[in-house]
Amino acid sequence: MPTNKVSPISPIKASSVNHWDYETDVAVIGCGGAGACAAISAHDVGARVMIFELASGIGGSTALSSAEIYLGGGTRVQRATGHQDTKRAMADFLTAAAGPQADMAKITAYVEGSTDHFNWLVEQGVVFKDSEYPHRAIMALTDDCLLYTGGENAYPYNTQAVPAPRGHNLKVVGDNGGPLLMKILGAKIQEKSIPIEFNSRALTLIIDDSDVQQPVIGVKVRIDMQERYIKACSGVILASGGFVMNDKMVKQYAPELTKCTERIGNPGDTGSGILMGMGVGGAAINMHEGFVSLPFYPPASLTYGVFINSQGQRFVNEDSYHGRIGAFILRQTGGSVYLVLAVEDYGNYETESYLNADVVATADSIAELESDLNLPEGQLQVTVSDYNKYAEVGKDEQFHKDPAWLKPMQPPFVALDVTPGHGAFFPYFTLGGLDTLPTGEVLKASGDVIKGLYAVGRTACGIPRRGEGYASGMSVGDATFTGRQAGISAGTRRTEQGNTNG
Repeated sequence: MPTNKVSPISPIKASSVNHWDYETDVAVIGCGGAGACAAISAHDVGARVMIFELASGIGGSTALSSAEIYLGGGTRVQRATGHQDTKRAMADFLTAAAGPQADMAKITAYVEGSTDHFNWLVEQGVVFKDSEYPHRAIMALTDDCLLYTGGENAYPYNTQAVPAPRGHNLKVVGDNGGPLLMKILGAKIQEKSIPIEFNSRALTLIIDDSDVQQPVIGVKVRIDMQERYIKACSGVILASGGFVMNDKMVKQYAPELTKCTERIGNPGDTGSGILMGMGVGGAAINMHEGFVSLPFYPPASLTYGVFINSQGQRFVNEDSYHGRIGAFILRQTGGSVYLVLAVEDYGNYETESYLNADVVATADSIAELESDLNLPEGQLQVTVSDYNKYAEVGKDEQFHKDPAWLKPMQPPFVALDVTPGHGAFFPYFTLGGLDTLPTGEVLKASGDVIKGLYAVGRTACGIPRRGEGYASGMSVGDATFTGRQAGISAGTRRTEQGNTNG
């Protein structure tokens, strides 16, 4: 028997709905960090809430992450560890990091609400230890809390904003922050008796075609192979992730990301929420951007090396955040990219690193290494000679690498192949999404609000706007924060409607 295939980009008119299977104030689509915080916050302002989750349990991509949370402006942990961070410094960094794509309204809201958000998370049961992890690392491997996660103390950001560590790691040893955060938020959802329908796939939005503005008033979902119609009187909050798992969308919108090797996300990151928003006129922005990592540390000693392109030239300061390095590597054209360093700094690479890059050459001189790598004659020799001169005086005139990571490179030498597609580990995820207000309302290309529709987390284009300016913790920080704002906004809309109707 033929069935009509429902497309997320094709909304349904309410006039075609014969009956509503469920009625609630706020319908939350997805229960990762963004959806969980949206549901809790909407409930806490008095709204009826239902969650519809594609998987058989909560978590989303948040549960797969380390769950550093990017917060600042003077959190309890920052003060306890002696860091005098300010809202101005945090805003300056986020603005510089986002570059021309910066959304100043969102940055302002995030910075102004950052310490309050820290306190709210603590109220939910999240524990942060008043301690710092002072090492150059992708994540804290202890239960210590505070660390630099975005190259705030490296060029160019240390010239544009007063540096401060803002990555807040939960009090848990190792890479276990995401599961712990979602366990805590899940317990709150259960405590508040917020209903969740698992194994439910959101199919498309439902619009009120009796209203000239055609606001969103519901969503069609498939539960246990049965299509259900959900009426959401106050709003639908899309918290269904990005589109990294959708090969067609990645190739269409962010083809540069296809050079990378490992998609970061959960199976539900197919872009369905973004497509649903686009189907009712929502503007999808920044869709070409993504986070790209080259996790070349630990061991931190690899930072003493130099990244070179196929012309034998440096192109970035090597003390940058691993995401910035990854973004700059993708820009290199015309051949291979290598990390060249002294063997003494190769250190514990084979046992500590996540990089998986092959050793492609070793040599007793730079001239020999240059020949083995088939680089233009003399170019790598000039590059390393200039670099060693900078290192001897402790000042990198070319790329402003911090003196702490400058030292002359001495033979023997080793080269690691970090060319995209040659085996090195290049994890990535998307950063584009629906255009929204800081309170989560989805916007049309005209800037008008689509009434009744909200988007949060990676379904929206949030604080992190480009790979070269990303900092670990921005995704979970932005997702949990925007989830709260949208939950409050949608839940309050319910109250306002009740007052108007009453």
